[in-house]
Parts: sequence; structure tokens; C-alpha cells
Amino acid sequence: MSAQPGSAQPTSTVLIRGGRVVTSSGVEPADVLIEGERIIDVGRIDPSHVQGAHVLEADGRLVMPGFIDAHSHAEGAVFAPEVQLALLRQGVTSVIGGQDGVSYAPGDGAWASEYFAAINGPHPTFHGGSVADLLATYDGAVPVNVAHLVPAGTVRHQVMGGADGPAGPAEREAMTALVAQAVADGAVGLSTGLDYTPGLFAEADEIAALCRPLAATSLPYVTHMRGGYEDNSQVGIEEAARIGLAAGVPIHISHFHTPAAEAERLMTRLAEMEADASFDAYPYTRGCSLLGMTLLPPSFSAMAPAAAVALLRDPDQRERLRRDWFPGVDEHPSLGPEWPELITLAHLAAADLAWAHGLTLAEVAARRGTDPIDAALDLLAASALEVNVVMAVRDQRPVEDLGRLLAHPRHLGGSDGIFVGAHPHPRARGTFASYLGTYVREHGFLDWSQAAQHLSAGAAARFHLGERGRVAPGCVADLVLVDPVAVRDRATYTEPLALAAGIDDALVAGRPVLAGGRLTGELPGRGLRAAPSAPQGPGPVTPQNRSPHQGEP
Repeated sequence: MSAQPGSAQPTSTVLIRGGRVVTSSGVEPADVLIEGERIIDVGRIDPSHVQGAHVLEADGRLVMPGFIDAHSHAEGAVFAPEVQLALLRQGVTSVIGGQDGVSYAPGDGAWASEYFAAINGPHPTFHGGSVADLLATYDGAVPVNVAHLVPAGTVRHQVMGGADGPAGPAEREAMTALVAQAVADGAVGLSTGLDYTPGLFAEADEIAALCRPLAATSLPYVTHMRGGYEDNSQVGIEEAARIGLAAGVPIHISHFHTPAAEAERLMTRLAEMEADASFDAYPYTRGCSLLGMTLLPPSFSAMAPAAAVALLRDPDQRERLRRDWFPGVDEHPSLGPEWPELITLAHLAAADLAWAHGLTLAEVAARRGTDPIDAALDLLAASALEVNVVMAVRDQRPVEDLGRLLAHPRHLGGSDGIFVGAHPHPRARGTFASYLGTYVREHGFLDWSQAAQHLSAGAAARFHLGERGRVAPGCVADLVLVDPVAVRDRATYTEPLALAAGIDDALVAGRPVLAGGRLTGELPGRGLRAAPSAPQGPGPVTPQNRSPHQGEP
């Protein structure tokens, strides 16, 4: 039997008994003994030799390292119990925030909170300051760990505001100093969002300059590439490689959902260039992002929301936008034909539009008696641009192709999970359970040991998170118990709030935070600072370590 919900108390010694431990070499029956926040023994342990230990009966479940979400937008939402439960029920014990170049720190947090209101949401206690100040907000306040990338867009905005030109020498120096301080404060890398403002105005040599403070400790450059992933990946990959090689840092590609064969070709190309590269990808075919960024010209993203709303409400400006940007009512320059049926409303800030959550733009237009362009522009104006959407632009990808991508040895588990919205993308609540249930158990693209590498150890190494990501003596006891038969994602595009099944017990820093599928109330989470002597990520892909599911490039 598992510990009863709410029964776990702070204890210096925990014994996980009767489990099957997942390591890099396989799955073996073993007990796990934890003292304080560290694992001190793995093997057959006589409980009579451990007096006063809190015993957690694993009942044959897999004991795995807690999963590390390499791309998460939970950094503001993580204080909410329902979000904590959503993460832990998937086995996620740590998240990497500061993604896409936009987050709260360093700075006053106001611009990032407004611009990414529909992605990150507000932070309940951070109202400006350093990365050190932001990380401190998580210490002892949440049950999971939160690491932070330096968001290059936030840094640029702090120094240059909304300027759309290149940075001058003094501006680069000021931005680089902010990055260096953030690294000293414990940031685990630097991120860009090159489809968002102001990242889309930054040139490669500017970004490389900002990455140089990462080089001394080999922290990664993490990028939402510019220019379209699926159709134009090579352009973004080549720019990322130039940046990483110029700065002398590893690179990590965010939500890399190009076809598997193309991903393999490009990752092999990076290895030939001697670039240390990795990527994350989630096990879903639909995307999710800001409606304004998806639908409107880039100039709108550079505006303050109030200015953009004024344009959207001006009849002459709206007519000019329709004429110059939309080829037709049922066409869009980047989304193609039938775009209104492909976009589902996930979050609208305007309270009187709550009825539209979960509907497509085509359905909203029909209910309002207007065309989809006017419907979309009305929604954006009413919500001051705070709208995010789920997009089914490429919804026919075979499971074999996606599984092949997820099995690539340079892949790390990342959900791109957005917890803002009444009808969000299911990836926020299902990603890691889907990896295990669909791609490990059902289709065998990965075995359990490989899954532990992809979902835990790889990210711990890449982002310098210290002795995490493994079930071994000396490691921090961030652990989850996985029922290999029952684990599965339950969230769907129509029911996106359903919690995952098959993971009912989890520990963070040796303290039970999930018991019997419920939160225990323990808050051992912390802001994770980059460990100064952490191991680096695995080396470039070679024919010797290529996954058996990969074809030759």
C-alpha cells in the first residue's frame, strides 16, 4: 500500500521498499534508502536496520528519477495547487522556465508579465529584481523545483525598450552585463524567442555576445528559432549553430517538431560542425501560442497592447490590415487555407468572452454573425491581446514519425506546457505520461532506461542541475513511482484538464510531495541554481550512439 494522502510528515529517513529501480543499465528489483534529501543506498535493505524510517511501499512499481521538464511555462502558475498536482501526476519534479526569451527577471517584470500574460501568467510574489530574487520566491514555497534561463528578450527590452534596430556597442555591453549577473545568480542558460519581440530584431552576432558569459561554465543557449520550424528548420539551425560556435557554448533547440528524418539530418550536420546540440519535443501534433503573434503582422507584437488595441478598433486601420495582410477571408499568409477551423480558443482575458473557450474561430464567427477575420480581431481587441490558441495546422503526423523523433538520442523531454486558460493545450497535463504510456509501453520507441535518460538525466546534465536525474547513492532524492501498466495521459484536445494516471507517489528532496495521487502539503521545492561543477551534456551524435529507430541521414 502507498502512504495515505496527507499522512506523510517531514522525516530524515525514508525507505522505498519493494520497487524496481530504473538505472542506465536496466530495471532491477531494489529498495531505496534516503537520508535527508539524498539517496544513501540502493539495493536490498532490511527495514529492521533502519529504525524510525518512513516506509513507502512501492509494490513492484518502477522507481524513476523525477522528470525534468526542459521547456515549461509554469514559472508563474506553479504556486497554484492544481498546477502542482498536474505536474506531479506526470512525474515532473523540476521545470526549466525563462523560455522563449521572455520572463520576469531580470528587471521589473512588468513588460514580460504583460506581453506573455497569456503564456506565463502573472507571478504572485515577484514584482521585480534580479534572477537571484526570482529564484528565492520558489524556495520552500512550492513542492517542485524551478530553474530559470536568462530571457534575452527581457534583457533587450530592459536596455533598449521596444527599439527595432540593432544594438550598439554600449547597449550590447549593458545587456551582456545583465546576462553575466544572471549567470552569477544561478541561471541555467540563456533563451531567445526569435519569432517574438524584441527577439526578432536581434541579429546573430548580438545574441552570440550575450551568450559569452555562459561559456566559462558551458551553460546552453536555448532557442525558439526564427523563420518557421517545420518548413524552414535548416535556416534556424544554421543560425543557432553560428551563435553557439561563436560564443563557445552548447545549443538547445526548443520544441523542435520538424519531421524525424529532417531532424536527424540537421542534428548530424550539427555534430559534423562540432556543435554540442540537443532539442526538446513534446508528443503532440498541435501547437499553442499567442493569437496575436500567430495571426497579425510582426509590427503588432512590437506595440504596447493599448496601442495595438487602438489600431484594431479603428475602422480605417482595420480595413487596411484586412486588405494588406489577409489574402481572403478563408486564407492567411502563413497558416494557409481553412485557418479559422484550425484555431481553437484556449484563453481569452475578457470575462464576457468565456463562452468562446474551446471553440474554433470559425465557430465563434458563426455565433457572432461575422467573418473569421473580424471575429479574431474583435477577440484580440476585447482581451487587450491576451489570447492564446491551440493550432491544428499539422495534425496528421503518424505516431511512427513522432516516435522516431522522440527516440533521437539528443532529445530531452519538454512539454512547452502553458497553464493559462480555461481550455489549454493538453500537453501541460499529459506530456510526460504520454511519453511513458504511448512511446515506451505501447510502441517501444524507448525502453524504461532510455526514458529515464531522455526525461531526467539528460536535462540534469544539460542545464547543470547538480546530482539529479538518477537513482543512485549521493543523488538528490527527487523520485517518482511509476505503474508501468497504468501510466498514461488522460488530457485530450476536448478534455484538456484531465490529470495523468499511473503516478501516485513522488518525492522531492527526500520528502513525499504526492501520496496516493494527492498533494501532501510538503513544500521542499526550490529555485534551482546552476551547479558550478555539474557534468556537461552528452557529446554530439555519432553513428555509434545513434538510436536504432533513426535512419541514416
